[in-house]
Amino acid sequence: MAITSYERLDTTNDITTTRTLLHESIPLTGTIVSGTYGTFPDDNNIKNYTHEQFQSVYDYPFLSSSANHIYDLSIGFDEASPMSGSVSIVQESKKINMYNQMSQVLLGYTGSANDVRKFEIDTTLDGSGIMRESLFINFARLITKDQIKKGTVTVTLGTGSWATPFALTRTLTDASASATEGTANTLGGDYGVLYDSDSDNLAYGVVFYQAGLIALSTASFGTITDFFSNSAGTKSVLNTFVSCSITASTDAFRHRVQNISFNNTTEINSSIYFCRVPHNKYNHSANPTYLSSSTIRVKSVNSDQPISYITTIGLYSSDNELLAVAKLSEPLRKDPTNELTLRVRLDY
Repeated sequence: MAITSYERLDTTNDITTTRTLLHESIPLTGTIVSGTYGTFPDDNNIKNYTHEQFQSVYDYPFLSSSANHIYDLSIGFDEASPMSGSVSIVQESKKINMYNQMSQVLLGYTGSANDVRKFEIDTTLDGSGIMRESLFINFARLITKDQIKKGTVTVTLGTGSWATPFALTRTLTDASASATEGTANTLGGDYGVLYDSDSDNLAYGVVFYQAGLIALSTASFGTITDFFSNSAGTKSVLNTFVSCSITASTDAFRHRVQNISFNNTTEINSSIYFCRVPHNKYNHSANPTYLSSSTIRVKSVNSDQPISYITTIGLYSSDNELLAVAKLSEPLRKDPTNELTLRVRLDY
């Protein structure tokens, strides 16, 4: 049915935009990453790769069609780390490349084109601001959506013995304020510092909200000597960076993850159109059934006012091409005695 008249929308008075942020609570318990789907470390929901550069964690056995990717785990260290160049080091180049890749993408370079910035926190146990050895948790976009909500991140790690890792725990949150938090000189967007506010109020890592990534300092686990345990003996957290593969180190990391939680953010941008229907227009219908033998069906006598019912709004381009259609929840009565303003929202 052809449209014979249009109401032009004024870009100043009839159109506006808005933004809505939706948040969803994401709890990731340690049982998901260790012990639920098989015997640790060979859980069916843990996917290892031949390149051994990172490890993927799923919420179900990863071969299942219903499995969802949750996050990836990896480790890395800076070339200036004391363990770099060690005689017995395993996968040294991969660990250095992993650290450089993460820092390059999230932090960029210093003044020099070949000098990648290092991960920093405002306070560490050794008094240095640089994390030269880091453990990485890279969350899937499926659960972070557009970004992680600031002030909602909680990471609880086991710092007890290998047999009872959660007899002692350290809980890190991004709730504390810090002068280093923000977006200054970072490519990864906004970031926050992770503090252990329950004990020493020291910083042990950073979270990049838009990138959906957490970089933890090895100091998060303290000085426990049996961070990793196998038939070859026990190793501290730093020992694993030297003598273990990335996969073995992430296995040990998983063994000590008790809980990770945060709120994600979905950003909905909207264009709102105020469609104004004046009293002297749209009182008739273009539907052929509106008339019967040239007589308006809804009128009992000729002196009655014409009546129409609005059910649909069409948004057209300047060339009168239909771009969008909005349906009303119920028909609205329209006659020469009333005017209507209909609010149409397009989300994207």
